[in-house]
Amino acid sequence: MASAGNGTGIFRRKPVEEITDEVEGASLARSLGLWQLTAIGVGGIIGAGIFALAGAVASETAGPAVLVSFLIAGLASAAAALSYAEFAGMIPKAGSAYTYGYAVLGEAVGWFIGWDLLLEYTAIVAVVAIGISGYFGFLVGELGVELPAWMLGAPGTGEGHVVDLFAVILCLFIAFLLTRGIKTAARFETFVVGLKVAVVLLVIVVGFFYVKTANYSPFFPFGIAGAFTGAATVFFAVFGYDAMSTAAEESRDARRHMPKAIIYSLAISMVLYVLATLVLTGMQNYREIDPESGFSSAFASVGLSGLASVIAVGAIIGILTVMFTFMLGVTRVWFSMSRDGLLPAWFAKVHPVRRVPVRVTWIVGAGSALIAGFLPIREAAELTNIGILLAFVVVCIAVIVLRYRRPDAPRTFRLPGMPVVPALGALFSVWLITFLAPVTWLRFAVWFLLGALLYAVYGYRRSALARRDGSGRPSS
Repeated sequence: MASAGNGTGIFRRKPVEEITDEVEGASLARSLGLWQLTAIGVGGIIGAGIFALAGAVASETAGPAVLVSFLIAGLASAAAALSYAEFAGMIPKAGSAYTYGYAVLGEAVGWFIGWDLLLEYTAIVAVVAIGISGYFGFLVGELGVELPAWMLGAPGTGEGHVVDLFAVILCLFIAFLLTRGIKTAARFETFVVGLKVAVVLLVIVVGFFYVKTANYSPFFPFGIAGAFTGAATVFFAVFGYDAMSTAAEESRDARRHMPKAIIYSLAISMVLYVLATLVLTGMQNYREIDPESGFSSAFASVGLSGLASVIAVGAIIGILTVMFTFMLGVTRVWFSMSRDGLLPAWFAKVHPVRRVPVRVTWIVGAGSALIAGFLPIREAAELTNIGILLAFVVVCIAVIVLRYRRPDAPRTFRLPGMPVVPALGALFSVWLITFLAPVTWLRFAVWFLLGALLYAVYGYRRSALARRDGSGRPSS
């Protein structure tokens, strides 16, 4: 019987000590080192934030104070990152926010966070694929190659458009890469992240020589409020460590490496973001920055059109790593939920040699490909954001609860400023949720109700904890 101390019914909790035990036949291969984990985190954080959002926010919302927007978002994200880091050092298993919520706040909370992340992460993969496809189409056009209209976008996005074929291929390629084994996939990710960082550093170093300090005045053309509004927008460019933390079970020494990788990846990314925004708004007046291709337009404005093309290629490379990180994340959350019995165990089967969840990887690849191929980017983007913010809220609250419930539990990393820091992370995430469009709330409500129905008819009775304490029926 489950002890009362670990909750009952929908609030039953899996003890931390039990979660950290290996599950026979359903564990993942531990092959990732510290810098591979950090590269996965950087790959998830740096992408659209530098190559797209920075220009848009500078042009339309904050002006040169886009720097302040990134700093505010980075500080808020750091509060959540430190909470993730403490948990990652305690619970070195796949699942991230789902697993942490399950252990501290109960099965129902863990279920709904995991359920929502399944859609959120899959949609992010699709949105990123559509974005890369747009850059690809532009570059092909620059080379004078005319592709048939039917393959250039989802229905309704242009005359003759039937499917965004390149976006579909990208989703399936990332799925294929992940099925090759985490060691092979991580090598590819590390290499591509290295190229991306090199391009960003090239932008910063070369752009520095074209900075005009007069472009920084006025620094707050839209007022302080503009900088805060910009922070709400760019916040979605400074997470990624949450998806990376789902790979804890594949780390060679998760208790030591995961907290460091989370902190390192956010710190590296924030330094690059700050330097890049200084260069962007210093090279070109904020009124003249192209909101869709900020850095390319800035370099073209000073006569460096060749470098602008290099930046466009760098944008494609940079955003590709975001796809990798979030598809890795969704497959590991799904794997964990299935291993816990909340979803059919069939999904938790891993490849006997590569030790990766091949089944769920191909399902996610196909699902993201369908979204990317047949939905316009705006509609696909409406499927994202709210679940990740709710996951941040859950993790920040859970780390406070567990610190007071189990103060003596072994922790390889203890976040400073308890409980103020995680409380600020939770409050800032709730504040950002208020900026989301009504259609996002509608989508969330529909997905939430579907999840509640599935949990009621399947997960509640068939979860591993239900079978153990006798509240459910044995699985067939």
